[in-house]
Amino acid sequence: MQGEGFERLGAMADLVYDPWIDQHPLRIYSSAQLAERIADVRADALVVEVDFVGAEVFAHPLIAVAATRADPVNVDLSAAREAGVPVLYCPGRNAEAVAELAVALLFALARKVVLADQDVRSGQVYKKGTIPYQRFRSWELAGRTAGLVGLGSVGRALKWRLEGLGMTVIAYDPYSDEPTVSLDELLERSDVVSMHALVTPETTGMIAAAQFAAMKPESLYINSARARLHDTAALVDALQSGSIAGAALDHFDGENLPVDHPLITLPNVVLTPHIGGATWDTECRQASMVADDLQRLLAGELPIHAINSPVVG
Repeated sequence: MQGEGFERLGAMADLVYDPWIDQHPLRIYSSAQLAERIADVRADALVVEVDFVGAEVFAHPLIAVAATRADPVNVDLSAAREAGVPVLYCPGRNAEAVAELAVALLFALARKVVLADQDVRSGQVYKKGTIPYQRFRSWELAGRTAGLVGLGSVGRALKWRLEGLGMTVIAYDPYSDEPTVSLDELLERSDVVSMHALVTPETTGMIAAAQFAAMKPESLYINSARARLHDTAALVDALQSGSIAGAALDHFDGENLPVDHPLITLPNVVLTPHIGGATWDTECRQASMVADDLQRLLAGELPIHAINSPVVG
């Protein structure tokens, strides 16, 4: 956390700052370890990113727990409810960052940037007697159609960016108030399919063999959300068979891709290690969101971003 919001947190309380990300090796507290840390510093409020917050934590009389995530999956909400502790969270905190990475992945894939970079670095500009124009020419994005699966904060942030590039943008989201199309229509029409849905029982594996087969052979698949939204084996088959032209991914199950995974060997794939939200701006934004809601709680007001319903006086 940093920025103006972080400074406000330091002004409203004695701040003990112990960021997990600065630890080498990386350290993530279990709920029991975190409860011990709370007792050691006599904390009245807790702000976490990925540390586990369970019943042991809620045994302490906390004013609030704030999770700097859009979906606080690391917090035991049942235990929070039983303890009467409000759980604050940060929806949309990294939407701009993830949308920017989706654009970067799209350009890297559509213009074969990674392959071109490798040729320059390895001295193979004229590989096998060809010139770069022969190997790397592609279609322009302007005038093409992008289909967004999910029109939440990230989907909306990406929508205007792609429209600014001259693309027609359509979306599938049964819960959106904005005009959308069916998933079948989106897959049929789109030159680019970009995933921005939450992982739920309804969306897990929603893009599988049938969906990849329904896409255009020249289409590109972008997933800067979560790997569980698609069937990875089906994606590999679609890429190898030419059912789709390419894919760019920022997330893998287990946060890691084995070096012998078939995706590694495919030249029409761009891979990044879950860095969509990794910006200084995200850290500033989430600090401000937490500070705003803690100030509201301390003033006896309802917080804007509470995943449960706190009782305030």
